[in-house]
Amino acid sequence: MKVALITGASSGIGRETAKLFAKNGYFVLAHYNTNKAGVDSLICELESMGISGTVFGVQADFNDMQSISKMLMEIQKSFKHIDVLVNNAGAGLYKLITDTAESEWDRLFNINIKSVYYLTNLVLPQMINRKSGKIINISSIWGNNGASMEVAYSASKSAVIGYTKALAKEVGLSGITVNCVCPGVIDTAMNSRFTEDEIAELKMATPLGRLGTAQEIAELIYFLASDNASFITGQIITSDGGFTL
Repeated sequence: MKVALITGASSGIGRETAKLFAKNGYFVLAHYNTNKAGVDSLICELESMGISGTVFGVQADFNDMQSISKMLMEIQKSFKHIDVLVNNAGAGLYKLITDTAESEWDRLFNINIKSVYYLTNLVLPQMINRKSGKIINISSIWGNNGASMEVAYSASKSAVIGYTKALAKEVGLSGITVNCVCPGVIDTAMNSRFTEDEIAELKMATPLGRLGTAQEIAELIYFLASDNASFITGQIITSDGGFTL
């Protein structure tokens, strides 16, 4: 069985992605930081569907690179290689840039891009040795377009886009594909800060007239990890219902 490491898998897009990979026969390493209950509930849900023994919770604080190293060392005790790495874990910040503290900026960049670089570097050697691997990074429409009150977040997600393009060029001859998904406004807990009126406005601004779902983003991620996407690399794929048109 193939092995997928999915970060930020305790809720939202990450949880739906972990579920989809498990349903399609992968061993799934479902990363969480503090929300172990989210991963446990996913395992219980899959067991109720007759799928057991394929999802394993792994913990790390992505603001701490040594915590990531420790997580991967634990993984390597049971799994010799990782076929698919989904860098989904992320943090947001809704604040004027003039009110953004340096510590907040650093935390956002640690979680949203430094952890991607750090974890990918730990996984890449075995992918290069095997001449095979799929890396899917999760950015945001704000990484492409920028958002007022989210300058730090937009900047960190823009870095993910540049990282994806450059890494795809660097590891292509090793048989590794690297792609990036930019979700639009998705119906997840991260967007629960919006009021009902604000949600209505966002829907009106979306040509499809609704928010996206975590499952829809998970399906795109799974496609990029599949053999059907074997000739796709270095691409920044937006799934936003037309919001940024």
